[in-house]
Amino acid sequence: MKKPSFLSRLTGNNDDYFDERGVPAVFEGQGEERHAHINTRDEQWAAEEPQGELAVDIYQTPDAIVVKALVAGVQPTSIDIALTREMLTVSGQREDEREVEEDNYFQRELYWGSFSRTILLPEEIDVDMAEASEKHGILMIRLPKINKKRQTKLKVRSR
Repeated sequence: MKKPSFLSRLTGNNDDYFDERGVPAVFEGQGEERHAHINTRDEQWAAEEPQGELAVDIYQTPDAIVVKALVAGVQPTSIDIALTREMLTVSGQREDEREVEEDNYFQRELYWGSFSRTILLPEEIDVDMAEASEKHGILMIRLPKINKKRQTKLKVRSR
């Protein structure tokens, strides 16, 4: 039996209700049926719907950051693009049009289902001037960089 930690002696908590990573147990049930259950990472992931990660190419030109992604088989209207000055998230769903039963496949390598990709951008971009287009299954997102050297003059108004 291991010696209780100073914190557990101080608070009266029992370290037996933590796993080896220090993740606390969740208590389930009532009365005599009450027991501790530690959620493993695999159980948490199993509860969520699996999601694919969208493969991307990212490059810059002097005035923009360009993101290219392969979205063949995805309707352009079902692609969701969320954008801030520092981050881009592309998500969507690739629907499988099954022609045969699962047992009749020899090999399955194509990804079908929901996908998502979040990208931290290397520079701030102008979200109002961003453009997205799709051609031949390639999604191209053009994100104009903010010109930090641009200056303007303001006139003072009198009221």
